[in-house]
Amino acid sequence: MLFKYLSVVGILSTICVGHGILNFPKSRGNVQWQGTCSAGAGCKGPCDSPKADSPFNSQFNEKTTYTRGQEIEVSWKRLNHPGGFVRLSIASFDDSDNWDSFNNNVVKYTCYETNCGPDDPNDNTFGHLNGPGSQKCSTKLTIPDNLADGSYTLQWVWYGGGIYYGQVDTSFGEYYGCSDFKVSGGNSQTSDKPEAAFQGGDITYPNTDSCKYWGSNKVGDCNFGDRQPSPKDGELLSQSLEPCMHGPPKQGKPDGM
Repeated sequence: MLFKYLSVVGILSTICVGHGILNFPKSRGNVQWQGTCSAGAGCKGPCDSPKADSPFNSQFNEKTTYTRGQEIEVSWKRLNHPGGFVRLSIASFDDSDNWDSFNNNVVKYTCYETNCGPDDPNDNTFGHLNGPGSQKCSTKLTIPDNLADGSYTLQWVWYGGGIYYGQVDTSFGEYYGCSDFKVSGGNSQTSDKPEAAFQGGDITYPNTDSCKYWGSNKVGDCNFGDRQPSPKDGELLSQSLEPCMHGPPKQGKPDGM
C-alpha cells in the first residue's frame, strides 16, 4: 500500500512539472515567468513577452527568414499534460502587442497532442492516455502568400488542456508563445487572406476531425480576464489562478471550425 501511495505521489509531481512552451521556431522568451507565458500565472499575452523586449529588435540578432509558400515545422513539448488545441496566427511585428491582430489572422488550428502522447499508454492513473510524458509534438505550417516582404510574428496558443495538479476533471488556462521572423520572396504575393485550417486527430481520437480537450474550445474563455494571482508564502497553488474550469474531458473541434 505504501509503495502504491509513493508511486502515485511521484507521478503527480511529474505531471505537474512544466507547461506549454513554443519550442520551434524559437520563442521570444521572458524573464518574469521563466520563459513560459501562462494566463493563470498573470501573463496575458498575446505573446510571451512584449514587442519591446523581443530579441528581434537587436541588430546582433540573426533574423529567421522564410519565403511565401514555404512549409515550416512548428513544435512544442507535451510537458506532462494532455489534451487541448493549438492555434497558430501571424501578425505584423509592429502589431504584435495587439490581440486583435492575431485573432483576425488565424492560419491554423490543430490538436495539442497531434502526433505525441504519454510515455506509457497503459498508465491510467489519471485516465485513458492522460499519463505523464514530454514527447515532442509538432505540425506543419505554410507561410501564406498574402504576406508582403517584411517582419512578422507567429503566435502559438495552447488552450483546452487538462488535469491540474492531478485533478482529472479540471482545465488549464491558456498559454502563449511568439516567434518573430522575416518574409522575403517566394511565391507571388496575393491579396487573398487564407481561411484558417483545422487539422484534427490526436492520440485519443486518431484519424478523426476532432481533439480531446477540457473546459472550453474557444480562445479567450480561459485567460482569467484582468485577474492576477495573489501569492502567499508556503502556498504553492496561490501562485496561479488555475484551474480554469471543472468537468470531464470532451471531444470536439475548435470554436468556429
